[in-house]
Amino acid sequence: MTQPTRHDENQRVTVEPPAAVGNGAGVFDLHHPPSDDLISDCVHCGFCLPTCPTYLLWGEEMDSPRGRIYLMKIGREGSVPLDDTYTQHFDACLGCMACVTACPSGVQYDKLIEAVRPQLERNHSRRWDDRAFRGMIFSLFPYPSRLRVAAVFGAAYERIGGHRLLERSGLLKFLPKRLQAVEALMPPAHLRDLAKRTPAFTPAVGTARRRVGFLTGCVQRVFFADVNAATVRVLSAEGCDVVAPRKQRCCGALSEHAGREPEALDRARRLIDAFEDTGVDTIVSNVAGCGSSLKEYARLLRDDPEYAERAAAFSAKVRDVSELLAELGPVAPRHPIEATVAYHDACHLGHAQGVRAQPRAVLGTIPGLQMTDIPEAEICCGSAGIYNLVNPEPAEELGRRKVDNVLSVSPDALATSNPGCLLQIRRYWPGDLPMFHPVELLDASIRGVDPIAAAGRRSQDKLEARTAEPGTF
Repeated sequence: MTQPTRHDENQRVTVEPPAAVGNGAGVFDLHHPPSDDLISDCVHCGFCLPTCPTYLLWGEEMDSPRGRIYLMKIGREGSVPLDDTYTQHFDACLGCMACVTACPSGVQYDKLIEAVRPQLERNHSRRWDDRAFRGMIFSLFPYPSRLRVAAVFGAAYERIGGHRLLERSGLLKFLPKRLQAVEALMPPAHLRDLAKRTPAFTPAVGTARRRVGFLTGCVQRVFFADVNAATVRVLSAEGCDVVAPRKQRCCGALSEHAGREPEALDRARRLIDAFEDTGVDTIVSNVAGCGSSLKEYARLLRDDPEYAERAAAFSAKVRDVSELLAELGPVAPRHPIEATVAYHDACHLGHAQGVRAQPRAVLGTIPGLQMTDIPEAEICCGSAGIYNLVNPEPAEELGRRKVDNVLSVSPDALATSNPGCLLQIRRYWPGDLPMFHPVELLDASIRGVDPIAAAGRRSQDKLEARTAEPGTF
């Protein structure tokens, strides 16, 4: 078989069989390789192609869902080596699961790609610089205490105008693309927020309707503490006792989506332990990627005799905050917010969890709020966990494409349920469009404040502060 690579259409790589095959799973080991039965479900009809971000960018078959499924098939047959060329096609997949939504045959691409990624991490040796960069990411992002230290440096960097200094000096363009992405995607850090903690228990306002556990997240609790605070206020206002265990740590979502299975398993076990004695009816997540992972704990821990049943019970309780609010129905009074808001479906909420109607229904309870959908709503914005860090160039193309589609509907604000999406879209936005988690809009409506006007005032204050800085313009 001869297959052109994505990077150079004129270069052709001849694929030779691996030197030694014989473990029964081709280039994969026997620990949950991609299932032959699931692979054979794909009839190669092509309905997935228009929804696949990488196929849209490059038009290459091996960077489409059905192409990757074919690669899994020949990988199982042992007719292809597990080398960089083979691996890069799976690394290029965002894991957005838009193909799962689009497939008329019910192909479970989600299960297939989740089986392949740990295989690649175990059986393929990455370049040293790739290993080092990924190691840096996973030594920082799953640890809120380390993120807080990084946030202090980030705040200082922002204070001195670090980005402008790098740009003006010309040094920025000499940084590797991945480091440029890290620099550009740094969340805004506010030192006054770093000490904020979600209360371990928040009682319901009025009659308690539900006792819920709340996942505070990693990046979420450090850089999006206001979203967590709004989530707790809304849940309490809607009659929920809210429990946020102090000992909860990273849920393992980033590790799982990157194929780092041992890390993901360990973090899943620890989180199950943290919530086990809380007596909660429901476990609530306000991050699309985290919620998707929590709902997969039963699959992830299926081989663990001590945790398999506990993981299944845990996953059965997990709800996105919009799911729970839609299920409960509103009891807290709403005040009007007169604005048009574009709603962006985060992939791991819309495609992976199938949660689309609920966020819209919840936002629809706000008087005066008009919602509009975005063209190409099914196409990923390019965030996708760590994708915009390890694959910055295609992520940039997708980010700019998403921004163009948001601009086309001329909204007053954008709402989406994932911090990565907010950061990705903010990076490429040409102005200061207010961006919110849906629960922030609901919280503002319950409290009787106008969040869009307030965001506009903050933006004006920033502009005036920059204008006042010597030599800024």
